[in-house]
Amino acid sequence: MDKIIGVTAGRGPEECSWVVAQVIKKIIQEAPTFDVEVQVLDRQEGSINGTVISASLKISGENCMAFSALWTGTIQWIGKSDFRKSHKRKNWFIEVFEIKPSASWIFDVKDIRYQAMRSSGAGGQHVNKVSSAVRATHMPTGVSVVAMDSRSQHQNKKIATERLQTKVNELNLLHWKENEKYKWFNQIQVERGNAIRTFVGTDFKSEKVDKSYKVKRQAEKQRFRQEMKIEK
Repeated sequence: MDKIIGVTAGRGPEECSWVVAQVIKKIIQEAPTFDVEVQVLDRQEGSINGTVISASLKISGENCMAFSALWTGTIQWIGKSDFRKSHKRKNWFIEVFEIKPSASWIFDVKDIRYQAMRSSGAGGQHVNKVSSAVRATHMPTGVSVVAMDSRSQHQNKKIATERLQTKVNELNLLHWKENEKYKWFNQIQVERGNAIRTFVGTDFKSEKVDKSYKVKRQAEKQRFRQEMKIEK
């Protein structure tokens, strides 16, 4: 079982990009305690060494959903900027969000259902009497096309297959574009406040845990214990 999450500084300054880099490290460090693995799929490096503007992480393991839930939301860091010593701001926010996998289908002729049908239109008696047209349906997606260009059913079957492949490719592209749009929207929507986790200090080791997060984490751990008892 896998879960993909995005970590982003949104339109925040270098300080937020530094926080993104630290959060990625924290996620990887905590992963073993939940028996999950974390893989960095991609990352956009910041303009300053040691900073990351955004990244996508794949979390694998039976507890991936619970683990990602503990991180999904606004992350707050309380600390003084190392990049701008005179800057008075001490609260910095980044966002961790779920990336929904885009639906994609591998085109395989084995997934096509062909149906012979009579052609319509000009063509005289041959069109009316011979079932030369072909309807091809891609079963996984439900996409369907009709080919009646030729008097040969075999040729129409070939044409229908080509058209169907184009339609499925277009559908895959559409889903990919929607997923990228959703991903970009989340990257720029960083909420200030209501942090699910708050870190303090330049060492990023001291964590200020709010009550809501503490209760949530305890609930998740309790659920893990109950699931383990059921499996045994």
